Amino acid sequence: MCTAVARGYPPAMSHHLDTPLASRNGQLYIDDLFVFPGQGSTVFVMNVNSNITGKYARPGFHPEARYEVKVHTEGAAFEDLTYRMSFGEPDPDGQQPLRLHAISGEEAREDAATGEVVLRGRTGDVAAGPGVRAWAGRVGDPFYIDLSLLSIVNAAVKDGTAVDLSGWRPDAARNSFAGTTVGSIVLEVSHQRPPLRPGTRTGVWCASKLATDAGGWRQINRAGHPMMWPIFWPDDTDFSNPANTRHPSEDVDAAGKDTAGLVGAVAAAGGTAGDPDGYGEAVARRLFPDVLPYVIGTPATYGFAGFNGRPLADNAPEAMLSLVAGRAVPSGLTPSASAQVRRGEFPYVVPVTG
Repeated sequence: MCTAVARGYPPAMSHHLDTPLASRNGQLYIDDLFVFPGQGSTVFVMNVNSNITGKYARPGFHPEARYEVKVHTEGAAFEDLTYRMSFGEPDPDGQQPLRLHAISGEEAREDAATGEVVLRGRTGDVAAGPGVRAWAGRVGDPFYIDLSLLSIVNAAVKDGTAVDLSGWRPDAARNSFAGTTVGSIVLEVSHQRPPLRPGTRTGVWCASKLATDAGGWRQINRAGHPMMWPIFWPDDTDFSNPANTRHPSEDVDAAGKDTAGLVGAVAAAGGTAGDPDGYGEAVARRLFPDVLPYVIGTPATYGFAGFNGRPLADNAPEAMLSLVAGRAVPSGLTPSASAQVRRGEFPYVVPVTG
């Protein structure tokens, strides 16, 4: 039984939580994406395979999968840079060989493209190549939220009602993910490597892909903005929602209208917007396509002031819940909730053993 279920929370609240497919292939499911500046560099962190799924979180990374970070530049509908990480079978000590490919231009969207191998290494060790370094392994999960607050917002979105915080006590909030771990892939790319030059406007997302019997690749899961699945698709317990496999360029047509309607209904019921329909449409435009915006070389922030990358410390769940509710939704938690599992130098996450 996963930790959240043991605490009495609904089991279908987050990509962190147990699902039938995650039980078999938790290594393929993305928990979070972070993008922020390093020292003369841009840092991408892709977290997968939370152990909140209990015994079903298999060790390591899937040896028949690809883990990809996709970068769109200057508002492009399609990625023009892909960093692709792949892993081999673990050795007796549990370490896995890893390889990172960089694929540029139009080929960046092609599964058949190979690009250039920029580094090789092993999990648990720092690997370096020209203008790039990487680390992959098990770390303390920097994500923090009290899932009982998420359930309140979920109910409002599902029923088209106001967000009822009358029974919510922020002072009693507890981090449901305290003590949990995730598999983390950390890439740090120098500003000297094009196209990630300072001032470049980017949109970033990530994806896990699994080899098919036919010799191709199937996209299993993807992530851009935080909290999209637990807020808008909380019943996707078997990851059958088409949002998992589509490209962000399809998001507006596929989900924009429905998402605007869900948010607009909450705003109308709560009286939090003078034009609820307009507010819902504005939120949908902000979230779709589902890529994380970031201007290279600038301070990252994901909060009430705006979305520009996402640092490890920011309270992204509070920002997203408030955006959907059309009002402040205090989480009761601060960045101190995960201070012990992040640090200021590479790899920025805190490795764990066992």
